Formats: sequence, structure tokens, C-alpha cells
Amino acid sequence: MTKAKPGAAIVALISGGLDSMVAGGLAREAGYRIFALTIDYNQRHRVELEAAGRVARMLGAERHIVMPLDLSQFGGSSLTDPDMAVQKTGLEPGIPTTYVPARNTIFLSVALGWAEAVGAHDLSIGINALDYSGYPDCRPEFITAFEAMAEQATKAGVEGQAFKVHAPLAAMSKADIAREAARLGLDAGQSWSCYDPLPNGRPCERCDSCRLRAKGFSEAGLIDPLLA
Repeated sequence: MTKAKPGAAIVALISGGLDSMVAGGLAREAGYRIFALTIDYNQRHRVELEAAGRVARMLGAERHIVMPLDLSQFGGSSLTDPDMAVQKTGLEPGIPTTYVPARNTIFLSVALGWAEAVGAHDLSIGINALDYSGYPDCRPEFITAFEAMAEQATKAGVEGQAFKVHAPLAAMSKADIAREAARLGLDAGQSWSCYDPLPNGRPCERCDSCRLRAKGFSEAGLIDPLLA
């Protein structure tokens, strides 16, 4: 990420996962004041909300908002519908059941509202377009389209103050992301990735998110402190 202007703020979407932690860490390294936003969408892996609090504190966020937005009322995803099983057969082609309809569009829209309210013109999201589960809202094309929408949808935008959505992990592999966490001095053990935690509170190690995380740490030659 490019160096922030003195005093510049960024609204960083912090899920509690490894990717958003590293994206937030890069924003902190660039000199941004961190306003952390976590969406409580009534996800089945609610333990990630606790992780989000730990990550926000680790990043030195000036403020951390946990916004309730119950997407389970819509359904359509195994992360919000208890009657749908989380896919655990390995990484397969196509969009998996863990896709939450329009999730990143919804989350970035909320972040955009907070950014405009606090006078920030930068947003951060930890999307990854290389090692990802096939979600359409994790692609660079989506980010470009959202920035164009933000310019037309806000008072700041129509007055010529463009918004920048920073997606610094978009072209990174999961191994790159694991290495960045180590380089930034971030404790990856404070993050959470598993979509379907076991009754004992441990990661299932079989869902797509667990598999991608394990692949990343293995290829980076690092031990995942969450599983140590």
C-alpha cells in the first residue's frame, strides 16, 4: 500500500480472519489511522467475532465497531443457514455453498457509509483473487466497479473526493499472506479462519477456509500458531 497522508484514516473491514488481519496490518504500516469494522451477520462461525476484537486491538484501531446485520434472514449460504452443510470435500471448481450472497458488496457499502461520516476516503478489505474459494466478490473487477459506484453514490464522491478501496492481498497467494503476517509481526494465532468449528472450539481442518490456510502456511514453510 502507498504511504498515507499525515492523519489519514482508513475504514478497515476486519472479519477476524488471516486475510483481513494482514490487510489491516499493511494499512497500519502505511501510516493510516485504523477504524475497524466487523459485521456480525449471524454467521455460524461466530468465534471469528472474538478474533476480530483481538485483531482490532493488535492493529491499534482507534475505534472498533461490531455492526449487527443478520444475513441469516436471507439464507442462501451454509454460513448463515443451519440446515445447509459446510462443504468439506476439498477445494472444487465452482462457487461453494459458503458463498454469502453479495456479502462483500454489503460489507463495503456499510464501510463506505462510516468512511464518509468520519471524513475518510480509504477502505481496506482482505480479498484474495488467487487462492480463494471462487467467490465473485473477491476479484479486482469487483473492487474497480465498487469504487466507480462509490463516486456516484456519495456526497463526497459527487463533490470530487474519490474513495479508494485498498485490496493489497488481491494478487497474493495464501503463502504470501502467511509470510506477510510474519513480516508485519502479527500473531496469526489470534486470527480465525474455520467456517465450522468443532464442539471443542478447534478448527475443523476440513472446510475450504481451513484447507486454504493450511496450504498457505505449509507452502510458506511456516507453522500456523493457531494449530501449534
